[in-house]
Parts: sequence; C-alpha cells; structure tokens
Amino acid sequence: MVSDTLALVTLFLLMAGGRYLWSHRSTPARLHVPLAGGRLSLRQPRSRGVMLGFAALLPALVLGAVGASAWMAGTGKAGLFAVAVATLLPLMTSVHQFLSAFLHRFAVHDIGIENIGVVTRRMVRWVDVASVVIEKSATSCTFLSVVRHEASGLVDDEMRRRMALLVPHVRRALLIGKTINLKQAQTVCFSDILDGLSAGMILVDVNGQIVHANAAGNAILEAADFMREVCGRLVAGDPAINTALREILVAANAGDAVLGVKGIALPLTAHDGVRYVAHVLPLTSGARRVACLAYNAVAALFIRKAALEPFSPPEVIGEMYKLTPTELRVLLAIVDIGGVPEVAAALGVAVTTIKTHLSRLFEKTGVARQADLVKLVAGFSTPLAG
Repeated sequence: MVSDTLALVTLFLLMAGGRYLWSHRSTPARLHVPLAGGRLSLRQPRSRGVMLGFAALLPALVLGAVGASAWMAGTGKAGLFAVAVATLLPLMTSVHQFLSAFLHRFAVHDIGIENIGVVTRRMVRWVDVASVVIEKSATSCTFLSVVRHEASGLVDDEMRRRMALLVPHVRRALLIGKTINLKQAQTVCFSDILDGLSAGMILVDVNGQIVHANAAGNAILEAADFMREVCGRLVAGDPAINTALREILVAANAGDAVLGVKGIALPLTAHDGVRYVAHVLPLTSGARRVACLAYNAVAALFIRKAALEPFSPPEVIGEMYKLTPTELRVLLAIVDIGGVPEVAAALGVAVTTIKTHLSRLFEKTGVARQADLVKLVAGFSTPLAG
C-alpha cells in the first residue's frame, strides 16, 4: 500500500514538474529562416536561469527525502527504483538550468529579419528600432539602426530629432570612407602596373631621396652597381652622372622650362660593361604643376638596358605578316645573328636558301633592307617584365 501511494505521488510530481519546466523552458524553438553573415549568439537572463534551477532542485530534494525514508522503511526494489528515477530527472534539469545561466550560450541559427524582433524581445529585451537609410543604389543599401532597450521605451520625437542630427555626419563619414577606399584601390592598382614594367622606375624628390621604386627599380638598387641607395638617397656610380642627376632634380623642382615635360636621358655603364640609359621625367612642369597637387617626388627615372627589348611572341609577328614557320625563323635569326652568311651557317642551310627567304620577307613586310627588318621586329618589343 505504501509503495503504491509512493508511486502515485512520484508520478504526479513528475507530471506537474515536467509541465512547469516545459512552459518555462529557456531555449526558444529553432527557427529556419537564413541570416546572411553567420549566427546570432544569445544567452538567457541569468536571474531566470537561477530561478528555474532552484525550481527544478526543490522537487529533486523532496523526492530524495521520500526515497531515503522508503529505503529506511524497507520498501521493495521496484519502489526505490521509481523514486531514484524520479529524483534524477529534476536534478539533471536543475543542473542544466544553472549551467545555462552561468556558462552556456545557445546559438540561434537561420534567423531572418522577420524573426529578429521575437528573439531580441524575449532574450535581449529590445522593444523598438529607429532606422534611417544612409545611401541607396541599384545594387546596395546602407542604413543606420539604433535599437531601444525596454528601459528606454519606444522611439519618440526626441529620438527622431537626434537621429536627424546624426544622419548627415554618418553619411559624410561613409562618403569619406568610400573615397579613401577608392584612393587605396587606385594606389594598389598603379603599384601593380608599375611593378609589371620591365624598365626600372624610381621616384625621387629634390634631394634625391627615393620616394618609390617598382620591382625592377628595386632590383637595380639591390644590385648596387651603376645605381645604388645610400641612406635613402639615389646615388649614381659615376660621379659625373651623379652630379648631372642632382642638377636635373634641382631644375625640375624649380620648374625649369629647359627640361619641359619630355625630360632628358643619362648614360649609365655597369661594372661588367653592360650599358643602360636613364630617362629622367620631371614631375613638376606642364599639367602636373597646373594641377597644384601636393607631391614629394620631383622626377621619375626610367632605367632600361641599352639593347633591343624582348619582343612579343614570334607567332604574333608571323600572324601579322602571314609568314611561314621557316620565314619567321630566318627573320629572328637575322635580328639575333646578323648577316646572311652567318645566318646560313647557324641554321645549317645554303646561303642561297637564306637569300630566297629574305626576298620573301622583304615582299611580305614591305621593307627593302635587313636593318629595316630589325626595326620592324623592335617595334614588337614589350614594356612588360617577364
């Protein structure tokens, strides 16, 4: 009789406690509307978790006391098992509530705009949102939202007045940020373009301080041969050339009309005898001075080897002049080797064969001399590195 009564009491307490805990559960139902950009991580109010933890702990203590009394009274194993199970269930629920209050955060996945109000009203206690469009285009929309807590109440006229004062400053900050980003993107773009040039490019100020150098220019400075960097200044290996460079920089800074906008060239020679030429382009004359922009560099040096630049793929020349593979090979050999006898010896064919191909080259290209063929091929040289 005692065991039956105990079982009924246990069942009633389980049903009542389960109904109460379900109606006051801390985790909301999972929603399935996507939120672009990730997850919304929330945590229930700590006081609520503590309250639910104690609410689940009390039935566990009562059932534990009943179970201890039944065990001391010699109740059967079936009754003790029922009481033990009934005690463990609210005890586990209590532990879960305490952990949720102090440690656990639950991530609400797939939450859409239409469900944000439900989640925030229940868990974060937001009651209203003041929103204003900052910028709108065909592809995007930027808006500013200010959320109101329940302690601040709903959006009122004073809130709208403050938003009206704030919006112009936010819009101006947005435009400034876009302008800065555009300038940074242009800088990166121009830097990539300059690094792709085969010629070394070095920007210097009036004192010869190096403002910028592209990849080829840095390679020349690292070699420290005919041009090198000393304490941040550009120094030529030849003293006479170095003096001339300093005079050109001073004249460029003064806007000397003698330099004009075309600049001048300086001959350079490496230690191994390889010859280079440096074209100095002033940056403070002509349209550059009319622009009245702030600048540090007064001149740009373009340094290249005094030799025939690498030209475009030979197939481009052959396709343009409808050359056969043999004629194209003879043309490139004339550019690289020279006269007809030398080309014939290099290709292992008779001189008459080379002359035959040469006459066909003259006919197809419209030139009459071998020197003109070299100029024609030089016209296909590329300014790009690699």
